[in-house]
Amino acid sequence: MRRHDDPLAKEAGLTAAGERRQRQGSSPRRARRPRLRRSTAGLLAALLALLCFAGPAFGHAVAQGDKGYIQEVSGARPVAFAYLGAKHMVTGYDHVLFLLGVIFFLYRMRDIALYVSLFAVGHSTTMLAGVFFEFGIDSHLIDAIIGFSIVYKALDNMGAYQRWFGVQPDTKLATLIFGFCHGFGLSSKILDYEISPDGLLANLLAFNLGVEIGQLLALGAILIAMGYWRRTAGFLRHAYSVNAAMMSAGFMLMGYQLTGYLVT
Repeated sequence: MRRHDDPLAKEAGLTAAGERRQRQGSSPRRARRPRLRRSTAGLLAALLALLCFAGPAFGHAVAQGDKGYIQEVSGARPVAFAYLGAKHMVTGYDHVLFLLGVIFFLYRMRDIALYVSLFAVGHSTTMLAGVFFEFGIDSHLIDAIIGFSIVYKALDNMGAYQRWFGVQPDTKLATLIFGFCHGFGLSSKILDYEISPDGLLANLLAFNLGVEIGQLLALGAILIAMGYWRRTAGFLRHAYSVNAAMMSAGFMLMGYQLTGYLVT
């Protein structure tokens, strides 16, 4: 493990320095704090609303109508499955939260492209292989692991591993590994619906293409919001709080899924 060569570690380390600079700043900056606090409160409220409106989707299942379509259709339906894949990714709050954590302290597009590509390679590999070879994991357990991935990434952004253990984990490797886990989450859902073997490969490839399209759409929205927020003076001051909220959301997902596993 390396201590200082990772861009996320460097950016996480800026948080404390940014807080000190803000405390020592001039009065005009202090005058803008109420507006910045409202902006941060809005971001936190949006994060919590994302979980509240998910409702029964805590299990991150496909919508009921889409589930019926997957169970009944046979033959190659690339357009329909591409749409389902894109919809699943855009509305998959756990994937979106992890993606937000991954790019939170990334500024250069080549770094964003690298990390998002690692995540895409990971979840594409296990999603395709899991369904094609009928290798699934209990949905509650894999969704609990996905919740843990959000907790892990939020703690990483908060600089917890450097403070606690004096090391910075390999964030690229972690992104790839958790990408594998997210892919198993997708494959487990599809296997649960007993997709028809007729046209299976074409439909899986189309679904995966849709997932990547949905990921790009979600990433675009996140980058626009983050770009606006980063231009404000309160970004570094409130980054810790937002990642703490993400960590809490991850723990909520873990608790819900582990409870479901024990009950069922």
